Amino acid sequence: MAVKAVYYSDKDGFEVAINNPEKLLFATKAEADQRDKTIELIDEIRDFLVRNIADLDSDTADKVGEVIAENKALFQKAFKKPSVLAEENQEMSKSEAASKTAKKNAGRKSASTK
Repeated sequence: MAVKAVYYSDKDGFEVAINNPEKLLFATKAEADQRDKTIELIDEIRDFLVRNIADLDSDTADKVGEVIAENKALFQKAFKKPSVLAEENQEMSKSEAASKTAKKNAGRKSASTK
């Protein structure tokens, strides 16, 4: 039996990480450290939004912070060229539509083979 080391961010906690291993367990310490930095950024963005937007609840601010932090590179590009956000949104819509079509076709194939 082989032993395998995995890493997670203390900020996520072991229970949360083990329940979401695809997203929160990492093969290297560097990846876990990057996740830790992302969580710090999420917290700072959330706090900033709550301080600066009246009546914004912490949960919504946390979700917004997570989207911004996880798409940091995209937002950095958008500060130089705002249309990047619309272009990314169009690409996501196209890939979601392709995924839905593939799932429908797979469902049809499995139904026809029965």
